[in-house]
Amino acid sequence: MKALTLQRYGKAPVIGFSEVPHPVLQPDELLVEVHAVGLNPIDNMIPTGIFKPVMKLQLPATLGSDVAGIVTEVGSRVTKFKKGDAVFASVFDLGTGTLAEFAVVPESAAAAKPDSLDFVQAASIPMVGLTSWQALKEHAHLQPGQKVFIPAGSGGIGTFAIQLAKHFGATVGTNTSTANIGLVRSLGADEIVDYKQQEFEKVLKGYDIALGTLRGDVIEKSLDILKPEGKIISLVGPLDAAFARARKISFFFIVVFGLMSRKIIRAARRKGVTYSFLFVRPDGVQLGHIGELLETKRIRPVIDRVFPFEEAKEALDYLAQGRSKGKVVVKLR
Repeated sequence: MKALTLQRYGKAPVIGFSEVPHPVLQPDELLVEVHAVGLNPIDNMIPTGIFKPVMKLQLPATLGSDVAGIVTEVGSRVTKFKKGDAVFASVFDLGTGTLAEFAVVPESAAAAKPDSLDFVQAASIPMVGLTSWQALKEHAHLQPGQKVFIPAGSGGIGTFAIQLAKHFGATVGTNTSTANIGLVRSLGADEIVDYKQQEFEKVLKGYDIALGTLRGDVIEKSLDILKPEGKIISLVGPLDAAFARARKISFFFIVVFGLMSRKIIRAARRKGVTYSFLFVRPDGVQLGHIGELLETKRIRPVIDRVFPFEEAKEALDYLAQGRSKGKVVVKLR
């Protein structure tokens, strides 16, 4: 079958279409005919090799993590799904990929596709949905009335996280460009900073939680808007020692990640706040809850562009420009 594969890591990674063997199922897995794949910034980060110490991929590796499609085969132990079911899922960090004609999805990672969404819309959700859910609900323990800062509100993660935080009863602050103020306001953002006109850390104050969704100095600047005992939850790094210990990787990398995060952790402590790094995990149960919010239209997908499968590499290049309003999706069928 045809797949977009990573052949070699590096600053100029080798990525291209290949013919790969048809997947063989384990007893707890589904074979999914891929209809659409949602792209995420980490799909461009993995080929650089930055996550080689913590993600074990066997090259050539099929790229992509999010998927929506039709179940064509089920393993002998699968009980929740059957042939013909429409599902969506994230297989991030499971050693498989989705930018292919067929994808293997563990039963535990899959959820029924909401009937109100088409496959392109459903494929745009899994990673941003699960990341937002795990960051806000599990790590931040977000409570109604708290204030959450979500940078880059018009991006893929921002457009979903704003809506989820509002569903949980939070006041949401964000920053975006002049052209996207209307979009983030329509999603529920309460305090909006036009980054072309103002610096968010000079405008926003008294926040309980800040998500780290952008590289650079945004995370450090977020310290200035948090209350004492506030929390920064980073989705982009730096990785910390707690993450390394949770992954049960070597002591060497526990030390390395500890050194990488030492500056931000010390700065956070001086402000009386905490820093942690979140590596999203697939979870079909959580995705099912998210599907219910989508089905009842309490949250809506936001999609920037849809590319055909033949242009999947161009789709990744477009995503890497960092200008998309919402998600970029590859459509196969």
